[in-house]
Amino acid sequence: MILVVSEQRAGKLNRATWETIAAAQEMCRVGSLDPAIAIVVIGSKVDAVSSDVAAARVQKIVVIDHQALDAYTPDGYTTALEQAIARLSPSHVLLPHTYQTRDFAPALAARLDRALITDVTGIKAHGREIAFIRPMFQGKLTADAVAQGPGPHVVTFQIGAMRADQAARGDAPAPIEAFGVNIDPSAIRERPEALFQEAKQSVDLTQAERIVSVGRGIKGQEHLPLAQKLATALGAELAASRPICDAGWLPMERQVGSSGQTVAPKLYLALGISGAIQHLVGMKGSGTIAAINKDPDAPIFEVADYGIVGDLFEIIPALMEALKE
Repeated sequence: MILVVSEQRAGKLNRATWETIAAAQEMCRVGSLDPAIAIVVIGSKVDAVSSDVAAARVQKIVVIDHQALDAYTPDGYTTALEQAIARLSPSHVLLPHTYQTRDFAPALAARLDRALITDVTGIKAHGREIAFIRPMFQGKLTADAVAQGPGPHVVTFQIGAMRADQAARGDAPAPIEAFGVNIDPSAIRERPEALFQEAKQSVDLTQAERIVSVGRGIKGQEHLPLAQKLATALGAELAASRPICDAGWLPMERQVGSSGQTVAPKLYLALGISGAIQHLVGMKGSGTIAAINKDPDAPIFEVADYGIVGDLFEIIPALMEALKE
């Protein structure tokens, strides 16, 4: 069995969970693995989240509902998952590579004394085993990692490595099974405070369904309002390649790429972006990629579903007029 650990906050599922479900289903297709997949939902009063993920084509949903898990703590989550893993005996434990899992996944792997492979971007067969592809040196190289020793192997998947809409849904909701755990609240060493709030201008691009991203082709900061108008018309977030953010034209939180955010929106519109590898690793998992660039040989066209070779200052107004119609 493959065990997928979902992530939720205040009863709202992080959509990266669906990407991890897609990864589990891909593992079953690529490797000689039992197609049984279970999803574990952790927290307190998580009925809505359980019903949400029950739409996936999986064997079952395992719900760990405990008052001590109402607020996330690494001690609480590690203890609860250790007990669930002991009972379910999965071959792999999969998690989305988020700030939260980066906090507790190493502790969980150490508690289990099992291998941990993080930030995975792809899967492929390696004999009778599975190799997990992960970036190295800020995306300049990739390595094929094969876990050694007995399972379960703990694996985290980079946001955007898989597409959430590729996770197969079942014909009927998966059965939901309550799982009781023993957690001593006094053994939880952390005392959570109010959730950290980003500055008002910050944005989580990983949750955006549409993104308009600008590169050097925008030429100057004074032209950014044109891209913003297009983004607003599309109901999209505005993002950029690294040179734009390095120049201070947009805040660093809007950077897409190996040193910025990794995204997988339904639509990614690249304006004047050449397509350096550091940028491509941050957006290649997008559902539909459209690119506008004057250079017909720009690398961005190698990953684009639709490409327009031309002057973006002529094409953007034309797109705006088409959107109005």
